[in-house]
Amino acid sequence: MKLAIVTAYPPSKVTLNEYAYHLVKHFRQQADVSELIILTDITPEEADVNFTEEGCKVTVKQCWKFNSYTNISSVMKAVKQTKPDAILFNLQFMKFGDKKVAAALGLLLPLLCKRRNIPTIVLLHNIMEQVDLSSAGFTKNKLLQKIYNFIGTTLTRFILQADYVAVTISKYVDILEEKYKAKNIVLIPHGTFELPEEPSYHLPDGPLKIMTFGKFGTYKKVEILIEAVQKIRGRTSEDLEVVIAGTDNPNVPGYLDTMKKKYHDIPQLTFTGYVEEEDVPKIFTESAMVIFPYTSTTGSSGVLHQAGSYGKAVVMPDLGDLSILVKEEGYRGEFFDPKSVDSLSDAIEKIVKSPSYRNELGKANYDAATAFPMSRITGMYLEKFTEIKLA
Repeated sequence: MKLAIVTAYPPSKVTLNEYAYHLVKHFRQQADVSELIILTDITPEEADVNFTEEGCKVTVKQCWKFNSYTNISSVMKAVKQTKPDAILFNLQFMKFGDKKVAAALGLLLPLLCKRRNIPTIVLLHNIMEQVDLSSAGFTKNKLLQKIYNFIGTTLTRFILQADYVAVTISKYVDILEEKYKAKNIVLIPHGTFELPEEPSYHLPDGPLKIMTFGKFGTYKKVEILIEAVQKIRGRTSEDLEVVIAGTDNPNVPGYLDTMKKKYHDIPQLTFTGYVEEEDVPKIFTESAMVIFPYTSTTGSSGVLHQAGSYGKAVVMPDLGDLSILVKEEGYRGEFFDPKSVDSLSDAIEKIVKSPSYRNELGKANYDAATAFPMSRITGMYLEKFTEIKLA
């Protein structure tokens, strides 16, 4: 099978590029795939395709740009040129731009591919029905929220024209089937990027690193984490470091710079900036725990799956998709009230004070992560493509 994937790809800064890297890495090791074509937003020379593992040929073709109004024509031209046997879209609603028209136009592509009789699957990482438009940085205006929801519903109907729409959380299946009467929704878990051998759960010498990872400024806020750790420092002698790994959310440029200035006098507060793919293992391995300072959720959490693969304890709000993942996939953690600094500080302190509890959580999360390796996930997509061809 000659498989095309429409996606952002490292070193692109567009959302879901890390997920695409691991999809490609594991698809190319599947015996049924003869060639992978990455239809992406970066030049072939930039693309991180230097895999150490054996696998099929990988072709990179730059054919779209973030916020471009011509992505439909350029992507479809690339599809015509490369002639894939099947095509997978790695999507969320702001994949092709943070300008609403550009974003919407890009989401028409699966329908156009289906009309060309190319077996088409959309991996949809979030659905509009589960996005808090206010906290996610779209708008606080109630009228505009209604308009966006109407547009989102319309675009979802277009996306649902694909042969299959894969979602990573069972609740999304229920919502799409009930609201849209869709019969082509399939649950395929997010999967775990890397499965290193079970860690020793031993931490390096030095301060206990309390880490958060992602794009910050909308529903991911670092203030509550910094202030929670300060409270712990006021009542314990533990040597603690806060590590904020990642960048601004595109909707809130300058957020982390503002946080650096606001908390410039806080000791052992580290802002790493963008974390290159090869540096991700070090960031997780050196951390004692991973914190999710979220006020809402917008889909399955790649960071939770990464934390599990490195055997890390986690602290998260008991809300939305995170809560569902814990129940369905077996992850464990300490929960907190996302509106309460005291609640977060208490949750972190429980793990700080008990290395045995920290390791217990880490081992449970490693077990949960190993249940869905990316090799299994990519195999599930290939099974669905086979079903389409046989239908």
